[in-house]
Order: sequence, then C-alpha cells, then structure tokens
Amino acid sequence: MPLSLIILAAGQGQRMHSDLPKVLQPLAGRPLLAYVLDAARALAPDAIHIVYGHGGDQVRAAFPQPDLIWALQAQQNGTGHAVAQAMPRIPDDHQVLILYGDVPLIEPATLRNLVALPGEEGLALLSVLLDDATGYGRVLRDNAGNIYRIVEEKDANRKEKSVKEANTGVLVANAGRLRQWLADLKNDNAQGEYYLTDVITMAVRAGIKVQAVPATAVAQVLGVNDRIQLAELETELRRRAAHDLLRAGVTLADPTRLDVRGTVTVGRDVRLDVNVVLEGTVHLGDRVVVGPGAVIRDAVIGADTVVQAYSVIDGARIDAHCIVGPYARLRPGSHLAEGAHVGNFVELKNTALGRGSKANHLTYLGDAQIGERVNVGAGTVTCNYDGQNKWPTAIEDGAFIGSGSMLVAPVTIGANATIGAGSTITKPVPRGGLTLERGRQQSYPAWTPANRVNAEERAATIAQSSLPGETPAAE
Repeated sequence: MPLSLIILAAGQGQRMHSDLPKVLQPLAGRPLLAYVLDAARALAPDAIHIVYGHGGDQVRAAFPQPDLIWALQAQQNGTGHAVAQAMPRIPDDHQVLILYGDVPLIEPATLRNLVALPGEEGLALLSVLLDDATGYGRVLRDNAGNIYRIVEEKDANRKEKSVKEANTGVLVANAGRLRQWLADLKNDNAQGEYYLTDVITMAVRAGIKVQAVPATAVAQVLGVNDRIQLAELETELRRRAAHDLLRAGVTLADPTRLDVRGTVTVGRDVRLDVNVVLEGTVHLGDRVVVGPGAVIRDAVIGADTVVQAYSVIDGARIDAHCIVGPYARLRPGSHLAEGAHVGNFVELKNTALGRGSKANHLTYLGDAQIGERVNVGAGTVTCNYDGQNKWPTAIEDGAFIGSGSMLVAPVTIGANATIGAGSTITKPVPRGGLTLERGRQQSYPAWTPANRVNAEERAATIAQSSLPGETPAAE
C-alpha cells in the first residue's frame, strides 16, 4: 500500500528561549529534524511532507533535499489543523503516517510495526507506558480493552489523569478517511485547538477498530520542549554511542564522558580516554589510542597511532604508527604518512608530512608538501599567505629545518639541505649543504633599563653616529 509521511515541524519552541526554530535545535551536532527524516527515509515512503511554520525559511534552507514536500501552517491552531495543511497533496488510497519533528529518537523498526498493523482502512497509534504521564494525552480503553478515546491532559479529569498509557501522537491511518475526520474536527476544548487525537473517537464511531503499538523504549517517544529535555536526549545518545563502542571492543576510560556526534568505525583494541569528542565520519584503526580532551572530526587514523591530550584533528588522514600532540591541530587537507610525528602546539593545514618526518614544537605548516625523514625545528613557519593568495612550500626528503625559520612561500627546500636556525628563506634552497640567512647582530652598551623610556630615541642616535662595521660607542 502506498505510504505518505507527514512530519509536523511548525512549532515555535518558546520554552527553548532561542531564535532558532525548535526543529533546528542541535542534538549531538545535528538538527532534531534530521533524526526524524532518517527514520522516515528508512521506510522508503512514496512521499515525505513537512508542515512548517515558525522560522520556515530557516527550516527549508537547512533541508534542501528534493524528496521533501513542504506545507505551510501559517497559524498554529493545533495538531489536527497542522496535518490538514499537508493532506491536499496526498491521494486517498495512501496510508498516512504522522511523525513529529521534535521527537528525534523514534526508530524505523517501531514505525514498520506500526504501519503494518491497521490494514487498508484501519487506524493505529503508538502508545507508551509511563510511571508519570504528566503532560501527555491518555489512551482510554473500555472494559474489554478496546481504545475508544484519547484525552489531552488539560481536558482530563482526575481518574483519566491516573491512566499510565500515554499517547505519543504518532499514528497511521487511511488518507481518505483521515481527510474526512480532519474536516469534522472541532476546537471546543481547553486550548481552543483542533486536536489530531479527536480522530480516534471518530474512527471508533465509524466502527473502525483502533489498535496501539507500545513503544519498546520511552526514549523513542520523548519530545523536546525545553533545554532540559534536549540535554536529557543528548545524554541518552551519548549512552547509546558509548555502549555501541564498548560492544565493538573499544576500551573507554569513562563511558559517561564521551561524545559521539556522527558515525564511528573502529578496529581492534582501540582505547579512548575521558572527554574525547568524535564528530562526523571517523575511523580509528587497530590499537589507536586517543588521549583526554581530544577532538576528532571527519578523519581516518591508522593503526598504532597515538593522539595525545587535547589535540584537534579535523578533516585529516593519519597513517599508521604516528604520534600527534599533545595540543596539536591538524586542519582539513592534512596527511601524516607512516611514522610521522606532530608535537605540542603544532598546526598543519593542507599539508602532507612524509614518512618518519617530525614537527615537534610550536610550528605552523600550511600548504606544504614535506618529504620523508624531514625534521622541522621549533618555531618554524611556512609563510604561505601574502594577503591575497596562498602559496606552496616544498621540503624534500631528509631536509633539516633549524628552529625559528621563516619559509616565505613559494619556496622549495632541496633534499638533505640544512637551514640554519633563525633564517628567513625567500629563495629556493639547493640540495645538501647549509643555508643560513641572518641580519648583523648589534649591541648598545649605553642602554640600561633606567633609560627605557627614551630607548628607541637613544638607539637611533647611537646608530646614526656609528660608522658601518663599528661597535657603537658608549656615551
């Protein structure tokens, strides 16, 4: 039977106290609505309709995919009114599954069970058993256990509020019948809104058996209305991700202090210390060790590599047996070949570091191609940007770059060349040998801390009175 999905995403989310529409609030680095769309697409429906309202331009811009059909709910007059906005484009012979853009952890398997239940003419809803159902509509059953009504909490009496079976709002029904029921909705209730749940009563009156599928886990049906609920779902996602990694054989120093905000694949015997953040698509090879506080985003890390504390790896590829950090930063386009070392306060951007090469201290390497067995001394900078364009640096195999060197791109350092410490290199360096560039060192004995206020003036006077090559005389 053809299936159309309607996702209600028009809510403002006033309790979020945010300019961002509620369905765009981030959960583990992704908008809430993205999770619902993932579950929806897993069912391979014939159409996905999204009812939008507050912040509509932002929501549509965040999800430009061509398979989405948008329906505007200009005024928020309840869930029944929202569903009605999408119905004109849904054929009568379709099943309609209604989801919510702020209920992100719903699982495809649960939805498949729900869609399979009612048949061509029936109606089925997703319910959940709660010890405390405050805030939810209650599922009311007769003495035979048949569902006959959903009552919203604001309209429920004391006995009805004691019912523990709650309505999640997720339901599936025949489109033709649903269209008729929506047209007959009334707003004579405590909120003055058109409740979607009233179609349950209409179905029962029409002689249609209403069935319910209980959610297998409460987390699947939890909605987000404020920052507290958003944080609770973030905690749940962290728990799930940590358990997945533990089952895959990863050692976690503390499963409660790990954030996974994407897809992670791992080899054997991987170890993650506390407060590690994994974002985007990450692969960690066999025996990779990640130190505390490291952030790894969209990266591939080879076997036996150690990422030390508080390093940031973003869009980089790291081969086997490398050492990164502590406090290193690898930006997009960076590649460490096997056995390369990048140490503390070293930053790479769009740079390849060859096999066995090292840059261990306080260095910036941008737009550089660095060969094998190169040693880059502390404080080295590839000066790759002239204010308008980025220029490349090439350092060939076996070169030694002395500490404090400025390599002004575009420039090439030949194989096995040595650059003396403190050099500013502006021209190509030949293979082998020593290249050294330094200005003449001068001393001014007459200068003392007591004269510091006039130091620049006195130094200029002394320099003007001195002949080239002479040591400035003391006053």
